[in-house]
Amino acid sequence: MIYKAAQIEKYLKKPEANIKAFLVYGSNEGLVAEYVRKLILTVSKDLYDPFCVAYLNGADINSDSGILAAEYNSQSLMGGRRVVVVKDADNNLTKHFKILLENNNSDTLLVAQSSSLNKKSSLVLWAEKEDNVAAVACYEDRDEDIFATARAKFIESGITINNEALQLLCARLSNDRKTNLGEIEKLITYLGDKKNVTPEDIKAAIADQSSSSGEDLCYFAAGGYAEKAVASLQKMLNEGEEPVSITRALTYHFNRLLICMAEMENGQNAEVAMKKLMPRVLFYRETSFKRQLSIWSKDRLFGVLELLYKCEKDCKTTNMPPVDVLGYTVLQIASAAAKMSR
Repeated sequence: MIYKAAQIEKYLKKPEANIKAFLVYGSNEGLVAEYVRKLILTVSKDLYDPFCVAYLNGADINSDSGILAAEYNSQSLMGGRRVVVVKDADNNLTKHFKILLENNNSDTLLVAQSSSLNKKSSLVLWAEKEDNVAAVACYEDRDEDIFATARAKFIESGITINNEALQLLCARLSNDRKTNLGEIEKLITYLGDKKNVTPEDIKAAIADQSSSSGEDLCYFAAGGYAEKAVASLQKMLNEGEEPVSITRALTYHFNRLLICMAEMENGQNAEVAMKKLMPRVLFYRETSFKRQLSIWSKDRLFGVLELLYKCEKDCKTTNMPPVDVLGYTVLQIASAAAKMSR
C-alpha cells in the first residue's frame, strides 16, 4: 500500500502489527535515511544492536537469497522483535521479497531502502499492491518540510530560534534533507554553549545552499528587491527554467495578492485575508506577504497582471529573446515596488 507522510508518522507513534515490511525510496536520501532510522527505533532502541537489528545489502541478497530468509526468520537471542534492513534495494529483490512474505508468520520487520527506485519500478509497484507492505516515497523537501525539519531539530537540541533567524535559515537551506540536517548540525556546533540562534549566527555558519525557486523570485520582485529579483531570475534561467513558466509563477503570486486585497475591501484585516488563501502562505513568508499587501494597491496589481500577460504573449509570439522580455518585466515590477515602499 502507498503510505503518505501522515500515515508513517502515525505508524512511528503506534506501529501497526499488520505491516510486515516497508519500502522507503526516492531521490531525497536524507529523508529516506531519517525514515529508516525511525522505523528501526520502533523495534530497537539501539540502531546497531546485533541481537535485534540486521543490515543486509541488496547485491548480497541477489547473490544468495538464503541470507535474507535466514535473517528474517531468526529469533532474537534476547527475546523480542527483530528488524532486517536491506540497503540499496533494486528490482531484482521483488521476487525474493514476494516469496519471503508469502504466508510467513514471523513478526520481524523488513525495511528496504533505495535512492534509485521510482514509481514505475517493479519493487515499488509490488509494494503498493500488497496490503501488508508500505511503500513510502521520499522526494525533494517542500518549503514547509524544510521549515518543519529545522524547527524540530532545534527543539530536539533544546535550542531556541526567533522568526527572523528561522526565515533566513530556511532561505539558505536546500531541498535535500540530508544536506539540511548536516548544515543544521554544523550551526549547532558553531553555537557551542549558546542556546539561542540569531541571524548573525546563520550568516556566519551557513552558506546559501538553496536552489532558486519561483517563489523566491516572486517575493523579491513584489517586495521591491530589484537586485535580488534579477539575481534569482538569472539563477532560475541557468537551472533550465522556461521564461513562460516563470512568468506564470509571477502571475499566480500577484493574483493571490489581488484575492487578499478583495477580502480586505470587504472588511477583513490582512491576517484573516491571508488565512483564506489556499494553499496557505507559509509561516516564514507571512511578514513579507503582508508587507506586499501594504505596498500594492488594487489598480497597480491589475497593472502588473496586464504587464505579465503581455510578457507571456511576447515570449511566445515576438522575435524578441524571451529571456530579455522577462528580465525587463521583472525589473519594472521590482522597481515599481521599491518606489512605492519608500
